[in-house]
Amino acid sequence: MTNSIIVFGATGYTGRLVVESLLKRGVRPVLAGRNAGNLQELAAPDQLDYRSADVRDSAAMRALVSPGDVLVSTVGPFERYGHAAAQAAVEAGAHYLDSTGEVGFVQELRRRLSRQAQEQGITMVPAFGYDYVPGFLAGTLAMQRAGSAASALRVGYFTAGTLRRGLSQGTRSTLADNLTKPAAVYRDRSLGEDRIAGTSEVFRVLGREKRAFLAPGTEVLFMPEAFPQLASVEVFNGWFPALSAVAQPVTWLAAQMERTPWGQLALQWAGGRVTGPPGGPDESERSRTLSLAAARVLDENGSPLAAVQVLGPSVYTLTGELLAEGATALQEGKALRHGVLGPVEAFGPAGLVALCAGAGLAPIPG
Repeated sequence: MTNSIIVFGATGYTGRLVVESLLKRGVRPVLAGRNAGNLQELAAPDQLDYRSADVRDSAAMRALVSPGDVLVSTVGPFERYGHAAAQAAVEAGAHYLDSTGEVGFVQELRRRLSRQAQEQGITMVPAFGYDYVPGFLAGTLAMQRAGSAASALRVGYFTAGTLRRGLSQGTRSTLADNLTKPAAVYRDRSLGEDRIAGTSEVFRVLGREKRAFLAPGTEVLFMPEAFPQLASVEVFNGWFPALSAVAQPVTWLAAQMERTPWGQLALQWAGGRVTGPPGGPDESERSRTLSLAAARVLDENGSPLAAVQVLGPSVYTLTGELLAEGATALQEGKALRHGVLGPVEAFGPAGLVALCAGAGLAPIPG
C-alpha cells in the first residue's frame, strides 16, 4: 500500500485527534499544516513525515498530495479556508474527507467539483465526522426498517452528558457563524431554506422526550439521492433542550441585526466573545459525554413508520475516529462511487454501518 493519508491541519485540535486515531489503527499519516515547527514537534515522537503548506499558497497546497492519496482536511471555518484543500485534492486526483459542519461549503463543493472528481475517478466525502455521519447512519437504518411507504425523514442530534464546558473553539465559531444563516431543508421533493430554529421537533431519546430546533445538516443534500422515495428531510439540534424554547426569537433577532452595519458589528463582537480560546475539551472532559442521534421516518400522512437511535463516543472523539475509518477505507479502495458524495452513496449502507462500528458508533435499542 503506497498511497498516503495526509492530515491537513494536523496540529489543530481536530487534526490531532485524527492523527491519534490513525496511529491507533497502525496507519502512519503524513502531517500537513502551515507551521513547520509545530509539525516537526508533533511528528517527532512517531517519526512521521510532514509537509508545510498555507491555504493561501495554491502551489504548496497542490504539492501536498499525489494521485491516489487521501487528503483529510480539518482546517476551518471551511467557507473561509476549506476550498484550497478540496481544490488541491481534485486537481491531484486524490480522495478527500473533511470535518466541516458547514452545509453551504458542502453545497459549493458539490456544485464546483463533483463532475471533475468523477472524471478523475476520486471520491470526496465532506462532513465525515459527528457532522453529520450519525444522522446518516440513524436515517439509513430507519429507512431500511420503514420500507416503501417512507416519505419523510427527521433527524435529531443530541448528547448524553453536558456540553456546557465541552465545546471546541471550532464548534463555537461554527455555531456563531450559523446564527444568522438559513438552514437548508428538503421539502416537497425540493431543496430550500428556512430560518434556523424556525421550527422545532420532539424526539424520544434514551427513554425521554427531548425538543430540538431546526438546524443545518448535509442529510438534506444527500439522503434524497440515496432514498428517492423521500419527499422531505429535516435536521434538528437538541444539544441544549432548554435553548429550544428561546432559539426562535434569538435567531430572528440576529437575522434583523445582520441587516444593519451596527448590528453586524455587535454580532461580530458577540461572536468573538463566544468563540473563546483555541483548542477543545481534553480526554477527561470528552469522556463525560456521548454523542447521540435519532431518526424518525413518517409516511405521507405523517404517521410514524420507524425510529432509530445511534450512540457513540464524544462528539470530538467520534469525529477523529470516523475520519480515520473513512480515510483508511478510501485508501483501501472501498468507495463505491466517485464524485462529491454523502456517506451512503460513497460507501453503501452496509459499508457505512461497518465504518461507523469501527468508530464506536452503533444503533441502540429503543
